Amino acid sequence: MSGHSKFANIKHKKEKNDAAKGKVFTMIGREIAVAVKAGGPDPNNNGKLREVIAKAKSNNMPNDTIERSIKKAAGGGDGVTYESITYEGYGPNGVAVIVEVLTDNRNRAAANVRNAFTKGGGNMGTSGCVSFMFDEKGLIVIDKEEVEMDEDELMMLAVEAGAEDFGVEDDSYEITTSPDEFETVREALEKEGIPMASAEITMIPQTYTVLNNEDDIKKMNKLLDMLDDDDDVKNVYNNWDSQE
Repeated sequence: MSGHSKFANIKHKKEKNDAAKGKVFTMIGREIAVAVKAGGPDPNNNGKLREVIAKAKSNNMPNDTIERSIKKAAGGGDGVTYESITYEGYGPNGVAVIVEVLTDNRNRAAANVRNAFTKGGGNMGTSGCVSFMFDEKGLIVIDKEEVEMDEDELMMLAVEAGAEDFGVEDDSYEITTSPDEFETVREALEKEGIPMASAEITMIPQTYTVLNNEDDIKKMNKLLDMLDDDDDVKNVYNNWDSQE
């Protein structure tokens, strides 16, 4: 994982304006609604809800906001039904892109995602066309400045809890787990009071694509910006090696 730190991207996202933070909170609210509808409002009996709550906390969502969202969903919510859909496609020079949406309007979501691919110099593909190039993993990112525990102690804690890998980047530790072990590892860290910059199930590329053409880089950034600004888009994964 060295050389492909997620932390730079996480910091970049967290430093965005309040509107972006508002979008994150809105999307997490939708995820809570879906999780409660599927498994009930008690996180002790609903693993998916526990996962979303962990994501909410790592994004600094206030506890009372989380609780209100759960209560609202348990009471029937606002009557809107959200649907999870995954789109796959290619950016400039064949960069693999996966887009996860959580939407109440499938047609709108598909049109907007297709438009972003087109204007970003890429094209949407069929289901499965690029997902085989990624591995689904639990990823926990810890800011080195925020944690007091010694690096070796932290690594042993993570590994003994079931982590697959412990990566050391310039400004962060990155703990990788299987999807099944993610919750166990996250809870072990939380129990020890370890602050997490990010804790989520994600898609990690097996290989990366470098863009050397300036026009391709501009188009790729446009594609990602358009998807980032779309209120229906939950997650975007790609294998663009955008680091120097």
